[in-house]
Amino acid sequence: MTTNHPAWTIVAIVIYFALMLFIGYRAYRRTSDLDDYMLGSRNLPPLVAALSAGAADMSGWLLMGLPGALYLTGLAEAWIAIGLTIGAWCNWKFVAPRLRAYTEVARNAITIPSFFGNRLHDGSNALRITSGLIILVYFTFYVSSGMVSGGTFFEATFGVSGLWGIAIVGAVTVGYTFFGGFLGATWTDAVQGILMLIALLLVPVIVVIQMGGIGEVVSAIESVDAAGGTNHFSFVRGVGFLAIVSAAAWGLGYFGQPHIIVRFMALRSPQEAKAGRRWGIGWMALSMGGAVVAGLIGVAYYADSPLADPETVFLALAQAVFHPLIAGFVLTAVLAAIMSTMSSQLVVCSSAIVEDLFKLTGRTLSARQGVIAGRLGVLVVAIVAALLSLTASDTILQLVAFAWAGFGASFGPVILLSLYWRRLTRWGALAGMAVGAVTVFAWNKIFDLSGVLYEIVPGFAANLLVAIVVSLLTPAPGPEIAEEFEETKRRVRAAR
Repeated sequence: MTTNHPAWTIVAIVIYFALMLFIGYRAYRRTSDLDDYMLGSRNLPPLVAALSAGAADMSGWLLMGLPGALYLTGLAEAWIAIGLTIGAWCNWKFVAPRLRAYTEVARNAITIPSFFGNRLHDGSNALRITSGLIILVYFTFYVSSGMVSGGTFFEATFGVSGLWGIAIVGAVTVGYTFFGGFLGATWTDAVQGILMLIALLLVPVIVVIQMGGIGEVVSAIESVDAAGGTNHFSFVRGVGFLAIVSAAAWGLGYFGQPHIIVRFMALRSPQEAKAGRRWGIGWMALSMGGAVVAGLIGVAYYADSPLADPETVFLALAQAVFHPLIAGFVLTAVLAAIMSTMSSQLVVCSSAIVEDLFKLTGRTLSARQGVIAGRLGVLVVAIVAALLSLTASDTILQLVAFAWAGFGASFGPVILLSLYWRRLTRWGALAGMAVGAVTVFAWNKIFDLSGVLYEIVPGFAANLLVAIVVSLLTPAPGPEIAEEFEETKRRVRAAR
């Protein structure tokens, strides 16, 4: 499936790339030290935080992986969207305000690894090193999925080798992230979030109108189901209980995603988490709904000529119903989804390298040296991820699922226990984190059981259990930790 008017699409994409690079340049002018580069000096408005968190969260799977899964299987795949929406609401409700307050109380921690170390007074730095390494390993896979998405986009849109997509998307994303850091990634993410929402609402509406209304679309889908013995409108047909649990369990991953919860840390105050939640969940519900509907509509639209690659259904619909220039701008929403996630992940990886690993060598960096080191970190991770993407054999959704589970099971339980259980010890957190990470890796890569039950479920449960048991078996935290815990509670109560 390639466009008949590539020139128009190229014009739209060039305009989009130029806008992203311009925003990155503006962020570069406002970045003077490592705190600016990594966390934007904690000055993020709630609307920007919500849009950027949503865009950073969704990645290319929202416009490619999810519609493709719905196109192929039907509403049985919608459990992922349901689980994610519930998980995102809980994340904004229970994690955002307390994490914003606690990271400031815990000696102004600006990364998740530094928060773990400061929260639990880990003088050995074992927590920071372990969590920093987990971030590098799983985010390299995650960024690689974005590269693969870029390759798929250019193959589907222009019929060129996916290598061109990997190279172009990687270069532009690294460009504005390299110079703009957290602010560059966040403000471009916010713009990309708006673009994604418009595209996900516009495409289904126009296709339904062109096909003669909702009734015609439903009839066409029912005809496909009757001919093929399927049921795209069933939430349970063809899926067992464990499959539904696996899909809904995606929501557990939110509590441990560094590129999302870092937005909570960057809010101007804990009070603004409430407004952020309303904006964020509103954006998410509309975007998810649009992706689900687009996948189903694709079944009707391509009833007589099914697509060879289901993950291109959204791209195909946009090119089929719009003027080539408008279609080009709609297609940039796919790039927005891919690049917004990649940029946020690159910043988190860079912070892990500089703030949580390099600084532990004892060397001190000036403000300028810190920013340079952060930019070099972005470049190194991007290169490794690009090399991995060249040999990737999994689908976009499979790559994202593995990395999502890795973070959710490694960090999620420890984040929740850090915020709500004063009895957590550094040994409990360290043991739980390690067990969660290893469980996900072994479940997926060694035992190949992800088809039976999504690896985040056993990984999350193992982390939670081990962290609690080990904490209870080791000496209780000292009075300083207890006082910081109470101070955080006081600040959260005051914020209400």
